[in-house]
Amino acid sequence: MKQVIITGASKGIGKATATMFAESGYRVFNISRTECDLEGITNVSIDLAASDAEEQVTKFAETLENGEIHLVHNAARLTSESVKDIDIPAFRSTIDINIIAPQILNGVLLPKMQPGSSIVYIGSTLSEKAVPNSYSYVVTKHAMIGMMRATCQDLAGSGIHTTCICPGFTNTEMLRAHVGESQEILDSIAGGSTFGRLIEPDEIARTIVFAAGNAVLNGAVIHANLGQIEN
Repeated sequence: MKQVIITGASKGIGKATATMFAESGYRVFNISRTECDLEGITNVSIDLAASDAEEQVTKFAETLENGEIHLVHNAARLTSESVKDIDIPAFRSTIDINIIAPQILNGVLLPKMQPGSSIVYIGSTLSEKAVPNSYSYVVTKHAMIGMMRATCQDLAGSGIHTTCICPGFTNTEMLRAHVGESQEILDSIAGGSTFGRLIEPDEIARTIVFAAGNAVLNGAVIHANLGQIEN
């Protein structure tokens, strides 16, 4: 059976993606501290920022069969701070979740992944631009594109492909929490797309599933943002 491993599949884009893979007949694993409540999803409780994360992921990998495995790096940490006042321990924590954790998973799981597998990084519209007061998120999401491109080159000839999906502002719990549940701010953000609305998680999920199944997109950065209005 085809397998897909998604980090942070308990809500938002991750949950929508888990739903679509499950409906397509995949065995779906959610790596998260929070369980996904979807029927048929295997929850794997791992704190990817913990000091023993690599050991925990290694134990999980022992339960997997070698074969076609799709790895979706979806979990992310989004906080509000600027270059002028960022707390270094908090910065390290964001790097641990957004950058180090994906590499832990890559390193442990790649030996299990056979031709036809994929690694899909979930970047952001902030992977190639910036806004004020999202310093650590912007920095790490820029780094994620570099990770994807390096992954593509290092896996040449393996039959494993990789892409980076960069969603625009998506109607998720993380975004709403980031703006303090302010509908006024959400409406303002929505006005920044040519469709005048936020993206829905299932729209990004369809893009992820498509990318995972299409090796021709190897090394590609895919902007899934409804078209941004540039000022």
